[in-house]
Amino acid sequence: MRLIGMLLILAGLSATALAQTNTPGARKVSLDDCIQSALEKNLDMRIARYNPPAALADLKLAYAGYDPAFTFGGAHNYSKSGGGFNPSIGSVPATTGDQNTFNSGLTGLVPWGMNYSLKGSLDESYGQGAQGPLSAPFDDASGSASLNISQPLLKNLWIDQTRFNIKVGKNRVKYTELGLKQTIMNLVTAVEQGYYDLIYARENVTVQAKAVELAMQLVVENRKRVEVGSLAPLDQMQAEAQAETSRAALIAAKSTLILQENAMKQLITDNYAAMEPIDLQPSAPLSAPVRVFDRQISWSKGLTERPDLLQAKLDVQRQGITIKYNYNQLFPELDLLAGGGYGGGGSGTREYSQVLNQVARGEQPSWSVGGQLTYPLGNIGARANYKKSKLTMEQVLLNLKKLEQTIMITIDNDITQAHSSYQQVAATRAAREYAGEALAAEQKKLENGKSTTYTVLQMQRDLTTARGNDIQALANYNKALAQLSLDEGSTLQRLSINVEVK
Repeated sequence: MRLIGMLLILAGLSATALAQTNTPGARKVSLDDCIQSALEKNLDMRIARYNPPAALADLKLAYAGYDPAFTFGGAHNYSKSGGGFNPSIGSVPATTGDQNTFNSGLTGLVPWGMNYSLKGSLDESYGQGAQGPLSAPFDDASGSASLNISQPLLKNLWIDQTRFNIKVGKNRVKYTELGLKQTIMNLVTAVEQGYYDLIYARENVTVQAKAVELAMQLVVENRKRVEVGSLAPLDQMQAEAQAETSRAALIAAKSTLILQENAMKQLITDNYAAMEPIDLQPSAPLSAPVRVFDRQISWSKGLTERPDLLQAKLDVQRQGITIKYNYNQLFPELDLLAGGGYGGGGSGTREYSQVLNQVARGEQPSWSVGGQLTYPLGNIGARANYKKSKLTMEQVLLNLKKLEQTIMITIDNDITQAHSSYQQVAATRAAREYAGEALAAEQKKLENGKSTTYTVLQMQRDLTTARGNDIQALANYNKALAQLSLDEGSTLQRLSINVEVK
């Protein structure tokens, strides 16, 4: 049998594991660090690792059907009968008898469905027996060795319950291995997307802090203008209102950052108490790598590499095994019976050694051959099971077809989303630059008395929104690429993660 384990290799990982230190405070973490920690520590991942070994244990249990059963027994029996008077022969003496018996056997099943039974026995009887009106001692020994087989010729010939269990067990081992791979891919994708969300949340705090800074700068400048009488107090109140609104947005952004950090910590550790005081700081900014999308290539990957689709194909294979078994159960149970052996014992044989020598020499052979036919009239149960298994196969095939169609549509949507997100990156970057230039120009106009506080505040809000949209577009694009890889089934290849289940 195979030894099941899992080897996870992530190219380019940091030499210092994320969870190996308990030092509180800020910590720079790369995406590779987070993925490595998740693969080692994530609780869902650790739970899923038990599924392949459990399936292998079930497979070993199925092979137990071929384990031979050995039996050995012995007994001593004593009997005594009273004497009496028989008118024909006169007095009949009392008799006593002792008997020692030993028996052993080996029974089992072989992979082609044949049952075998190898048996051996030894028997010795001694005591006082009646011989007419007299009592005489007796001492006799006997024994035998035999082999009997039963070979199915129709029902249970090409598949029986044990072979069915083994085939299904092998199928389920592969199924759980693919399930583990799917769990790894889902986890890695969740870490990727969570990492990009964490970058966005942290950058958004910076954006909102800059918004507060701009608002406070305008408050200070307007106070000076109000003091010299060049600005109405209403404009000052507008600036202060915007400053408080910006502070509220900053508080909300900080709260979102904490929640996103907690979500990431849940993915990458099994000891939240130790991880909780650590401030996770992504080590790299968001970028927009160029990706050429080919729908046909992506479809090909999704329809050949996705673990869930391969699992669905294994379900079809398992149902095929069920149909094969149920079809074989429709046939009559016609068995070939054969047996033979050698015996020992008889007149003058008193010792076990004599019996064993006679058996070994084959002096008293015996054999038999025959057949047995068993068939339930109507055979309703077997027919119903076979019909149901065929209906289930049609259903499983439709589920497979539905999954294939869903994969194609999902990949199509992912490509559309990724392409759109990439275009949004360029648009939002340009919008941020224009908003910054517009605010600078409007501030100069305000200084020269050619603009209003309201207009500048609006420009500040536009710049803050543009900055937020810029980093959100970057995060969305990277998350879309991660989702596309997951739906293609290429997540592990893209990140150079080798998963070997052995």
